[in-house]
Formats: sequence, structure tokens, C-alpha cells
Amino acid sequence: MTEPTAPALRTAHTHQLAPAALDELRAFLDTAFEGDFSDEDWDHTLGGIHAYIRDDSGILAHGSVGQRRVVLAGRSYRIGYVEAVAVRADRRREGLGGRVMAALEQVVDRAYAFAALSASEEGAAMYAGRGWWVWPGRIAVQGSHGIERLPDEEGSTYVRGVAGGALPVPPGDLTAGRPDVPPAGPGDLSADPGALVFDWRDGDVL
Repeated sequence: MTEPTAPALRTAHTHQLAPAALDELRAFLDTAFEGDFSDEDWDHTLGGIHAYIRDDSGILAHGSVGQRRVVLAGRSYRIGYVEAVAVRADRRREGLGGRVMAALEQVVDRAYAFAALSASEEGAAMYAGRGWWVWPGRIAVQGSHGIERLPDEEGSTYVRGVAGGALPVPPGDLTAGRPDVPPAGPGDLSADPGALVFDWRDGDVL
């Protein structure tokens, strides 16, 4: 008896996707996120590499990775930020999300210093199981009035080093989580070497 063939996974840059394909992808994400997918979220999805799985019934799973700048320990890094990871409701628990993530991680390993994403409660276990880990320090953004802390993003921002290794931070520079280092005050994030400071963007910063 012939085993069923796994649906194909494809990768493409946004510019390689035809308008009809982008329309189909937007409709898929609107449905997968149950209407909680804004125009800003869609904008954040574009401009990088998409990994998606489809069969004759349509798109089954998707994720994308795009470039962002992040300051850590006084250094600016080009990172791969993962967006819009979703699996169609009737095809979950089949490993499709893991296949999409594996493709995106391969992009990060070849093009970026490290990766980051903002995890939902539902997706956190998958990311942790793939070697992603919660950033233990502060999360902030370089806003129009300087560096602003994002406390709501702390505990749900996950990072991953190239090939699942450590982040490219010189030993001794990163003090997040060390009990012997007092935390910086709310107005002194620039002096906190454990703060992960993201670039600004419209909509959800993370």
C-alpha cells in the first residue's frame, strides 16, 4: 500500500509571489488568526522569506522571517524576526508548523546573527521544543522619545542562536538573570546590558 505523500513545502521571497498568491495568503492568515490579523500585521509579514505548505485544498501552514535591527549589550545586530506562523485549524498536530519553522531557521542560520519572535501561549511549547528560549532580560524599543521598555513583551519574546547555539554576545557582556547585577532603573534601559532593544515599527512592535 502506497503511503500518502506529504504536502510540499515551498519558500519564496515576497517579491516572488504573484498578487493572487499574496491575496490567498492574506485570506489564510485572516482565517487562521480568527480575524485578529491587522493590516499592520500583514505589512510585518511582507518583505522577507515565506515558508508555506499547501496541497490541492489550499495553504495549510505558513511563516515568514524578515530583517530587523536589535541592540544588545551596546552592539547592533541584524536579526531574523519570525512572523505570521499559523497552521490551518483542521491540519494542526501533524508537524506542519515544525516543518515551516525548520525552513525559517535555516534562513536565519545562513543570513542573520540570531532570531527572535513573539510567542502566543499556544505556540510557546513548539518553539521551546525546537531550542528557542525566553529572553530573560528586559524587552524595549527604540521609540521616538528614546528607549522605551515593553514589559508586556517580557516572558513571551523567544530567541534562538544560529544553528541553535548561543547568541553572539561576548562573554561577560550579558548580565540578564545574574543575581549579583542590580537591575537598571526604568529610565536607564540604555545602561542595562541585558535589555534587548528592537527597532520601531507601526502596529505591534513585537
